[in-house]
Amino acid sequence: MCCYDGPEDNGKKTLAPLIDALPAPWFNWMGTMPYPAVQSMFDGLYPKGMQWYWRGDFVKTLPDAAIDIHLEQAAETPSELSLMHLYPIDGAVHRVGSDETAWNCRDATWSMVIAGIDPNPQKAGPVTRWTKTYWEAVHPFDLCGAYPNFMMDDEGDARLKAAYGSNYARLAAVKSKYDSANVFRVNQNIKPAA
Repeated sequence: MCCYDGPEDNGKKTLAPLIDALPAPWFNWMGTMPYPAVQSMFDGLYPKGMQWYWRGDFVKTLPDAAIDIHLEQAAETPSELSLMHLYPIDGAVHRVGSDETAWNCRDATWSMVIAGIDPNPQKAGPVTRWTKTYWEAVHPFDLCGAYPNFMMDDEGDARLKAAYGSNYARLAAVKSKYDSANVFRVNQNIKPAA
């Protein structure tokens, strides 16, 4: 799955090397579509009410020892819906300084997410334990911080601060200026500076 946000001709040209370099996929839904359609493509596979627990990390390299651990943990998955994804981080991301935007982890080459997923509420404990165990096993190979949407509320402020690094204080100051009452506080929350 990939997405190009721009003129269709540019998108076809940009994605051609990817499409031409890979073996034929099992299914190919690529085509021009509104962005909300892209965002809802997996709604049927993952309907509301599922048990979810995820953890993420930024990754720079995948040494053989880390790959071995990924394979070991994948063999222990508690459900057929549980997964690990590596999203490539490339291009313009590496051409921006770590202090030029909110996100500071510019040397990452992947954004990893491990997600324990199951429709059965009784499996909430096993999918959570599997995700935490998997993350703890591979985390020593990864960079500090993660994409905040791949963090759970129970991970604490230290993990969120690691995602933004030295930019966190600047974001907290902006939050203090524009949202001192902390009205916008869903997901991973940057608290207003005191």
